[in-house]
Amino acid sequence: QSETLATIDSANAARASADLALADDTLAGFADGLFRARELALRAASGTLNDSQRATIGSELGQLHANLLTLANARDSAGHALFGGETSGAAYALDAGGNATYLGTASSGELDLGDGVTVTRSLTGPEFLGSGGATLNLISGLATALRTGSPDPRTTAQGALDAIQAATSSIGTAQAVVGGRLAAIDLTVERAARTGELRAAEQSRLGDTDLATTIAELQQTMLVLEASQASFARLASLSLFDALR
Repeated sequence: QSETLATIDSANAARASADLALADDTLAGFADGLFRARELALRAASGTLNDSQRATIGSELGQLHANLLTLANARDSAGHALFGGETSGAAYALDAGGNATYLGTASSGELDLGDGVTVTRSLTGPEFLGSGGATLNLISGLATALRTGSPDPRTTAQGALDAIQAATSSIGTAQAVVGGRLAAIDLTVERAARTGELRAAEQSRLGDTDLATTIAELQQTMLVLEASQASFARLASLSLFDALR
């Protein structure tokens, strides 16, 4: 009964590990992208650049925004939105104004690993990109301001630095959460394996037969039985007349 109740669902554990590994890799891509965005914002905030140079930076930020949007719409091991919760479609889309909007559900699905353990298979976009698509729209807005040169691209770049840093910190927190969940899956599977080994050893101690000892005991029992049978046969052969003599 204990072995049945403690069975770990290996398929769900494998899927959760795969999805969380994909999330971890994708979050690393976000972190790299935001690091580059901060570098570009620092350059754009410099007083030595002219509007044309800032426009070039804005173009690179525009491409960076497109890359981040692609990452936000990454797919999980089943082909569904990795950061869209329970939705099967895209997690984010751009509205008519070019702003990213979240299309997913409020929470990611949970997978039952067995033995009373569940794990959340991923994160939703708003958990690390802010409400709606704040981080994506931050990069998009900065790119637009630098490309158009209005109203004050240098001041806009300076103002974006703190927001980019905060977004980077949010990505770091998300990576820690994903790492913790991956570690929890590994510990759960490892604990189940160790517990199974202990149960098997206990079953062996309690239920396995020592053949040498059992054979010796059986031989001794057979000797006693044969002697008893011989005595019974002798008694059974005696008649009442023989006993009276």
